[in-house]
Amino acid sequence: MKIEARSKNIHIIDVETEQEFLLLSDLHWDNPHCDRQLLGNHLDEAMRRNAIIILNGDIFCCMQGKADPRRSKDDIRPEHNNGRYLDSIISTAVEWFAPYAKNIAVIGYGNHETGVMKNAETDLIARFVDLINYKTGSTINAGGYGGVIEIAMGIEQGHRHSFVIHYFHGSGGGGPVTKGVIQDQRIMSQIEGYDMTWQGHVHELYYHMNMTHRYDRQKKIILQKPVHQLRTATYKEEWADGYMGFHVERGRSPKPMGGYWMKLKLKRQYSGRGAERYISAEFSPCTEMY
Repeated sequence: MKIEARSKNIHIIDVETEQEFLLLSDLHWDNPHCDRQLLGNHLDEAMRRNAIIILNGDIFCCMQGKADPRRSKDDIRPEHNNGRYLDSIISTAVEWFAPYAKNIAVIGYGNHETGVMKNAETDLIARFVDLINYKTGSTINAGGYGGVIEIAMGIEQGHRHSFVIHYFHGSGGGGPVTKGVIQDQRIMSQIEGYDMTWQGHVHELYYHMNMTHRYDRQKKIILQKPVHQLRTATYKEEWADGYMGFHVERGRSPKPMGGYWMKLKLKRQYSGRGAERYISAEFSPCTEMY
């Protein structure tokens, strides 16, 4: 895996002709309700598959700092309950994620990380990436709250093809009925040229495809193009048995936990214009124990 940062939120990942990815968001790793057993199992499986791991924001929860109005003593792990709260989260996270560091490509920001920047004036993602790269020799890149990841395939064979992802952590609420799908349509009205859009934030899990068409001015033909749209869930189990708590008291339902596997493969198809290469994309939920 080779990663090139074209800007602070545009990254190009060079792979061969077939590659699997594990796409996750909303880990909330430091929260006591994070299912670390499930998360660790999924990351272990990614290592077995040699999958590239990309994280789309809210890696940390980090709401228990002195200056955070959301803080609660019930939502802090014992190892972080000290006078160096944020520092201890970073140091323990580096130790926990170190076995997976060589497969992690990009880590984006979520509203929890930007909230810490606002309330505590420190950049958790930059600190985490710098320290884990220093400790393990990995080449993880910090992304943005939104940005672009371009997967380039077939370069070694002399044929460059790319699969372009627009990632955005998310905004607003998911809604008990729409589950955030309406946000996908809003994004579709803003974008052009992407193969996929990816959001997290509302702790829902789904995949669907939108078909688009465009007019090729040179060839004078109309071309169809799929745009894959993905929402990854969380690893924070807040509902439990529905007894009590922030999530329950707002009438919210249990949420799915996990993310998605994405498999890209460079293929050849034949048409009236001859043989053409293209990148096929397959998606499957990553929710079960392996």
